[in-house]
Amino acid sequence: MKHLRIFHYVDEVARCGSIRKAAEQLNVTSSAVNRHILDLEEELGAPLFERRPRGVRLTAAGEVFVNFLRQHNGDVERMKSQIEDLKGMRRGTVRIACSQALALEFLPREVAAFRDRFSSVSFEVKVLDHEQAMAALADYDVDLSLVFRPAYLANFQPLMTLEQRLVAIMDAQHPLADKKTLRLRDCTRYQVALATRGFGGRQLLDEFCARSGLRFRIAVESNSFEFLRSLVGYRELITFQIKIGAPADSNRLGMVTRDIDDRDAPRANLVLGQLRGRNLPVPAAVFAHQLTRSLEAAREAPADVRA
Repeated sequence: MKHLRIFHYVDEVARCGSIRKAAEQLNVTSSAVNRHILDLEEELGAPLFERRPRGVRLTAAGEVFVNFLRQHNGDVERMKSQIEDLKGMRRGTVRIACSQALALEFLPREVAAFRDRFSSVSFEVKVLDHEQAMAALADYDVDLSLVFRPAYLANFQPLMTLEQRLVAIMDAQHPLADKKTLRLRDCTRYQVALATRGFGGRQLLDEFCARSGLRFRIAVESNSFEFLRSLVGYRELITFQIKIGAPADSNRLGMVTRDIDDRDAPRANLVLGQLRGRNLPVPAAVFAHQLTRSLEAAREAPADVRA
C-alpha cells in the first residue's frame, strides 16, 4: 500500500496548505513528506504544488490529481474492507456527519449497537449543522450524512427520509406543560432558549415569526442542544427540538415534551444520504443499512402518549 500512503500525504498537504503542518498531522517528518511528493511529481511529469514562502498551494495539475484521489477514496476503502471481509473480519472506519439532534441519544445508541456486532470497526463522527454536513460530504471528509433539512447538494443521494415535527421541551411545572399540543403564539408569552440560526429547527421558528409577525422572548441562544436542554431544568424556559432529538427519559429528568401544532411549524425531513455514485466502504454501507432500518422503525412506531 506504498502508493496509497503517498496519496494520503498529498491529500493531507492539500488540506493543510503546508507540508510542515501535514507532516505533524501524519506523524512523519516534513522531509519524508516532501521527498515522496517530489518523487510523485517527477513520475507524473508535472508539479502538484506551488511552493510559497508560507506554505504551498495546489497547481492546476494538483487540483486535478487531488480531486481524482478524493473521488476514488471510497472505492479504495471499500476494496480494503472487502479484503478484510475475506479474512473473516469487519475492520474499517465509518465516517458520518450528523445534526446535533441525533448526537444526544439516537446516534450513540446506533453506534453502540453496531460495535456490539463489529467491535473492530471504528467511527469518526462530526456533529455539524446542515450546511456544514453537506460541505463535509462534498469534500469527502465523511461517507454519510444524517441531518435535518439538508442544504442543497447537486450530487446528493438520499438513502432514507424520515419526516419530523417540531416539539417544545420545558420543565414539568411550566405553565404550558398541561397542554398536549402547543401553538407557537402561546410560547411567545414566555422566555425561550433557542439554537443559533444555522440549525434547521431554528429556521422553522424564524419562518413562523416572519409569517406571523410575532417575536420570541429570547433569553439564551446557543449552538449546543445539550446546553439548551439542560438549561430548561434551571429556569422557566422553553426550548425546541425535532421529535427524534427529544429526551426519551424527559419525565425522569423533570421535563416534558410537547408537540408543536403543524399549522405553526410544518414538518420537515431528516435525511440519511451519501454522494451519488460513490461506492461506500463496506462498514459504512452496513451501518447505513442499520440506520435505514432504525429510521423505518421510528416511522412505524406509534405516537408517544405523554402525560
